[in-house]
Amino acid sequence: MTPSVGVVIPTTGKRPAQLRAATRAVLAQDYPGRIELVIVADGGDPPAVAEQVADVVAPRSHADGRHRVRVLPNRFSPGLPGARNTGIAASDTDLVAFCDDDDVWLPGKLAAQRHALSDGADFVSCSIEVEYGSRRVPRLAGTDQVTKADLVRSRMVMVHSSTFLFRRGAYWVDESAPAGQNEDWDLALRAAKRQPIAHVDRPLVRVRWGASQYVTRWADRIAGLEWMLARHPELAVDPRGAARIYGQLAFHHAALGRRREAGRWALRTFAAHLGEPRAPIALAVAAGLVSAPAVLALLHDRGHGI
Repeated sequence: MTPSVGVVIPTTGKRPAQLRAATRAVLAQDYPGRIELVIVADGGDPPAVAEQVADVVAPRSHADGRHRVRVLPNRFSPGLPGARNTGIAASDTDLVAFCDDDDVWLPGKLAAQRHALSDGADFVSCSIEVEYGSRRVPRLAGTDQVTKADLVRSRMVMVHSSTFLFRRGAYWVDESAPAGQNEDWDLALRAAKRQPIAHVDRPLVRVRWGASQYVTRWADRIAGLEWMLARHPELAVDPRGAARIYGQLAFHHAALGRRREAGRWALRTFAAHLGEPRAPIALAVAAGLVSAPAVLALLHDRGHGI
C-alpha cells in the first residue's frame, strides 16, 4: 500500500501569491497515496489564510477526494519550529513532509522520495534548484546518501527543509532553536546520526531566495550558530566544518558593525583552516570595503549563501 503523506506548510500569511504557488505544487504531485496538507498560520489569521488558498484548494478537492487540506493556528511555540510541530501533531499519515510557503515542489518529488524510503531509510531529502531573481541554479549533492560527517563538514544547502520527508513519529523539530535559526540543520543532523539520510540527487524543489529577510537577521544568525555548536560539539572537531561556522560568525558580527568580534572569529577561522574564504570576506565587510547585503546578493545570484 502506498504510504500517506502529511505535508506541513507554515506561513505568516504575508506572502499569499507564494503560498498559493506552494499549495498548488503540493496538490499537483502525481502521487498515488493520500496527501493531507496542513497549512499552519503562525501568528496570522487562519480564516484569512484559508481564503488566500481557496481558489487553489477547491478545484483539486473536487477533482480528487484523496487529498485533504486544513488551515490551523500554530498551537505550539510561536515561530517556525512550533508551526512545523503543530503540523506534525495534526497529521495522521504514514509520512511527514515540509514545504516552506515561498518554495515550490517540482513534478515527481514525492514519488521519487517514496522510492528512496523503500530501502529502509526513515528520512529522505532531495536536491534543489535555487531561484534568485531571474536565475535558477541547481544544487546537487553528488551522492545518494548524506551522512553525519557530510553535515558536520558542510551545511549542504540542498538538504533543505522543503525537501524533508520522514516517517511520522520518528522526528520532531527542536523548538529551542533561537528565532527558529538552524532548526532544519539540527533536524537533519539528528537524523543522520541515526542512519545516513537517503538522498534523491535531482533538483525536485525550487527554493526561492530573496523574498525573505531571514538570512539578514544577523544577531539571530549568530545565536543560531552558537546554539548548534552547543548542541553538536562535533561541529567544532572537523577543521573545515569548524572554519566554515567560525567564518560565518565573523561575517555576521561584521554585518552588525562589531569589528572586534569579527576579527576574533576571523582569527579562529584561519587557525582552523587557512583556506576558508569567509574570513577574508568578513574582514572586508568589517573594514567597510563592501556591505554584507552586497556580498549576499552576489553569492545568491550564483546559488550560494554565506
